[in-house]
Amino acid sequence: MNKIKLLPMVPIILALVTACDFFKVKTEEESTAKSPAVASVDDMFLRKSDLDFVTKETNNPSDSTNLAKRYVQSWVKKQLMIKEASQKVAVSKAELDKKLLDYKYALIVYEYEKSYIEKHLDKNVSNEEIKSYYEGNKENFTLKEIIVRANFIKMNKNLSQNKDADQLLNQSNESAKHELRELAIKSAANYFLEDSTWVKFDELISNTPLADNQNKVQLLTRDNPLIKAEDDQFNYYYKILEYKLQDQVPPVEFVKDEISKIIINKRKVNLAESLQNEVYSRAQGNNEFKIYE
Repeated sequence: MNKIKLLPMVPIILALVTACDFFKVKTEEESTAKSPAVASVDDMFLRKSDLDFVTKETNNPSDSTNLAKRYVQSWVKKQLMIKEASQKVAVSKAELDKKLLDYKYALIVYEYEKSYIEKHLDKNVSNEEIKSYYEGNKENFTLKEIIVRANFIKMNKNLSQNKDADQLLNQSNESAKHELRELAIKSAANYFLEDSTWVKFDELISNTPLADNQNKVQLLTRDNPLIKAEDDQFNYYYKILEYKLQDQVPPVEFVKDEISKIIINKRKVNLAESLQNEVYSRAQGNNEFKIYE
């Protein structure tokens, strides 16, 4: 009968790893003098030295012991599953070797390409590149929600400055903008005056009486761009400067960061392909491979 043995635990500082095991499996014949066994399944052993690579993770003995116990249980379950699968599933050695080679290739090449890309990648994306990509791919940026450029101020109802806020929001000159910002800093419970920035309308009205409004399109498309709301304690003022509705194309400013990421990701793909082609061409020039017809 196959036996599973859990040997007495010693305080081991251990990071729980479930994806793969970063330890060497040793056979029963190997001496345990240098590294006592922590657990075993048949002739497969998990030893204390196999866990030493994580000893810097924590200085708390209690945490390290708990993590060690959890890891040992995980290791035992994996070994049992490997054993069970080996008995129940017929996999040819050639097929297994091929899969292991593919996995090894994926790991090594991934790390090499990652290092190469980090070294050669240009992360600077110009406004011209962003605008060019935007113009050529507008149909890919259809809005799923309403966005606005707006000014917002939340004022306690008891403040006399409510009247000033109302008046200043109805003006568009630079002096009024300056006064409005001063008022907001000194008296507002909350405010958003970055009127050149596009934001999601639902985020701007979150936790205000407007959040429950069922017809936000009608709210935005009415003639008066100043929207007022109130609850028991506060007045809410919204000056809508511009809006884009759901299913419309957003302005380039709203998707600028997204486009930058797309362009950089394309550069990464191109660098990886360029590296592969370079390695291939060099090997071809050095007669390092043959392709048989």
